[in-house]
Amino acid sequence: MEFYTQNGMKRPIRLSESTRKFARDSLARKYGLDTMKVDSVSVDDIENFGNMSELARYDAAIKRIAAESPLRICPDEKISGAATLGMAIRHYIPATYSGKSVSYGMSHLTADFETVVKYGVNSIKAKALKAYSEYKGTESEEFIKSCLNCIEAFEIWHSRYLDALSNMPEYKANYENLKRVPFEPATSFYEAVQSIWFAFAFMRLCGNWPGIGRIDHLLGDYLKKDLKNGSITLDEAREILAHFFIKGCEWVNGQYIGSGDAQHYQNILLGGIDEDGKEITNEVSYLVLDILEELGISDFPTTVRVNKSTDGKFLRRVAEVMRYGGGTLAVYNEDLVIKALVNDGYPEREARKFANDGCWEVQIPGKTYFTYIPFDSLQILQKSTLNGYEQGVAFDSFEELYNAFVSDLYKKVEEIYIDKISSLTDTTSLRHCWEWPCTVISLFEQGCIEKGASYVDGGPIYNIISPHIGGLADTVNSLYAIKKLVYDDKRVTLSDLLNILHNDWNGEEALRQYALNRYVYYGNDNDEVDELAARLLSDFADICTSFNGKCGYRFPAGVSTFGRQLEWAHMRLAVPYGRKAGVVLAANCSPTPNTDKEGATAIIRSYCKADLSKLATGAALDIKLLPSSVEGENGLQALISLLRGFVSLGGFFMQPDVVDASVLKQAQENPEDYQTLSVRVSGWNARFVTLDKEWQDMVIEQNEH
Repeated sequence: MEFYTQNGMKRPIRLSESTRKFARDSLARKYGLDTMKVDSVSVDDIENFGNMSELARYDAAIKRIAAESPLRICPDEKISGAATLGMAIRHYIPATYSGKSVSYGMSHLTADFETVVKYGVNSIKAKALKAYSEYKGTESEEFIKSCLNCIEAFEIWHSRYLDALSNMPEYKANYENLKRVPFEPATSFYEAVQSIWFAFAFMRLCGNWPGIGRIDHLLGDYLKKDLKNGSITLDEAREILAHFFIKGCEWVNGQYIGSGDAQHYQNILLGGIDEDGKEITNEVSYLVLDILEELGISDFPTTVRVNKSTDGKFLRRVAEVMRYGGGTLAVYNEDLVIKALVNDGYPEREARKFANDGCWEVQIPGKTYFTYIPFDSLQILQKSTLNGYEQGVAFDSFEELYNAFVSDLYKKVEEIYIDKISSLTDTTSLRHCWEWPCTVISLFEQGCIEKGASYVDGGPIYNIISPHIGGLADTVNSLYAIKKLVYDDKRVTLSDLLNILHNDWNGEEALRQYALNRYVYYGNDNDEVDELAARLLSDFADICTSFNGKCGYRFPAGVSTFGRQLEWAHMRLAVPYGRKAGVVLAANCSPTPNTDKEGATAIIRSYCKADLSKLATGAALDIKLLPSSVEGENGLQALISLLRGFVSLGGFFMQPDVVDASVLKQAQENPEDYQTLSVRVSGWNARFVTLDKEWQDMVIEQNEH
């Protein structure tokens, strides 16, 4: 059996045939379709359920899920536990009352798997018992009781798997591991893998989508010890770890056509330094790359922390895997990210621990509540600063126009701040005036039990609201075109230009073509426009951080669209650089499609001219590469150089994808032949055939140029 590649290269074979078959079955939707058979459990029969408090209803629902969700033990699986209720795939708690889910799941977080592996869930239970005695009789008592109730539910689910496995001698190893983990500390690599998976699967079973984080940091020391004492070989460890990745495909079902079927935020990080500054790249780092290379599994978007001292052997392996395509691997510039976090007030030891929220926004794993608020900066420029292109707008200079736009950006961030604060009953504790139970996640975020406050009520150590500017390239190109057309070259007055834009360029084709083709826009290493982008990002970052300290939240800046360029397109007016109204434009920090003429290195240079260390949650750059550009040893060395250059120039996060637009068009016409073709969309990977046509067309357009 073969696993698909964009470039036709044959993937290596290292894993056993039974493991490869397990992967093939999972990717072919066998277990995802099985999950769809039972959508949820019902709590209709629980006496007085409708009159319970929100938290009591939540606890009853989690207990019912633990007690009644189907168990699934796949043939020859090496680790056990499965999220088997279909509603969880849709990000709801899969328990219904009167036909509706009792609540939503949580995502955009990386859970505290380090405590689970090193100390066991029983250590969390002990902490909750201690807190219960401290908070008894206070408003936090019900939350702490909920923590104990949810741990009890976890114990019920765990015991059901133990009972099932005890009668299946072929799964003796699974049974022996689960007798200890995840409730006790793991003592071996095999136990540690099972411990992380079982806790992860329980969170998912309850409708949550947590990220994994730094898997090689979590598992590396266990594998080193086991290799040293001879209790495991690298080949055996690879087989065990492969089952972790394969079971992570248990929600692949092809049923949800839209923005793709792999948006479950189960991201993984590899490499980089630990809190003491020591490089942690280890055998597990290489095993993960082996598995991704062989199986092409894209459901765990994996980001490599690269720094100026990253070992050449490791970076070569990253490039070798990256060129198979599918967008599975991305890179952080570790030095820059740590600097950004320290600039934002994190202690350096904490900053060195960074992972992400499930897409690419940076956070400290197991300690962070995170939410981002995206908005389209182009619409602010068009509809606020330029008043929808109505008459009466006048600016004597470009500087005056620019400052007015920055003032409108401030108003937008202030609006985000006011909207969030209005939901709080206490800006110090961050308690909300509404209930949104999420105790299962709160168990795995440090600070919640100690504070007697849930994940959404200020419980975690760090609480983040990140305004995200979208349409960056579109806004910068618009400002630049106005600067050149009106103020520098004086080809048209501002009043006349706004009237032309109001009429969608009708009757002004010559000027439209001039604006479209005469100027060199963002993404082409043009200092004049790139410095404008850098200035805008700097001003936006300063606006956001000015709200730090006004309440218990941090307000770091970020840049993203996450595909919202589709959602925003119909609300966008004609742009000054020659595009008509309603066009789908730039993604994240990437250039506007078809305005970049000078290739990947020029795009990276433009992006890196900004001081990206001021953007503490991140700024993503999408880079599209043709398979032919990374062929052979020369292509491999070119890709390695691209990664090194990205780091040396001061990039933040880059998600390269090796893809041929002609292949995507074939997949659009013959989807049955391309069921496992994966593409990087925007912070996640999706099987191309599960994108709807609008999304497919956008991905094709991004790759054609």
